[in-house]
Amino acid sequence: MNLFRTKSIADMIAGTEKHALKKSLGAMDLVLLGIGCIIGTGIFVLTGVAAAKYAGPGIMLSFVLSGLACTFAALAYAELAAMVPVAGSAYTFAYASLGEIIAFVVGWALVCEYTVGASAVAAGWSGYTVGLLKSAGIILPKAWTAVPADGGIINL
Repeated sequence: MNLFRTKSIADMIAGTEKHALKKSLGAMDLVLLGIGCIIGTGIFVLTGVAAAKYAGPGIMLSFVLSGLACTFAALAYAELAAMVPVAGSAYTFAYASLGEIIAFVVGWALVCEYTVGASAVAAGWSGYTVGLLKSAGIILPKAWTAVPADGGIINL
């Protein structure tokens, strides 16, 4: 058994001809989905605090450099998606180029990344919701509104 075997792009495309996925997302849907996946909620919470206390006006340069790095990553993914036009994202790209075991690791790394990212975004939006409820006069117990790392039981 060869753990580093690759699957050719032609085989991947041939495997999808029997049951093709329906393309139902438009350009605007994909742009908004991409922005939602990239930005998260921390940018709205921590940017002003970081700029005021630590960075000052140099934070604008940080955003420009980060945007440039994200642009290069997006262009690399666009190139890979054009070369391997099948579903599967980074797992499929790794399987076609680096082998099965590397693709397995990449796939599970993505699962872990999305799990941690989703929980962080949920905790950020929870803070917004708690603030909105406080302004409406609804005070929830701290155990219901804090993340478990801060002593909460459940983060509503």
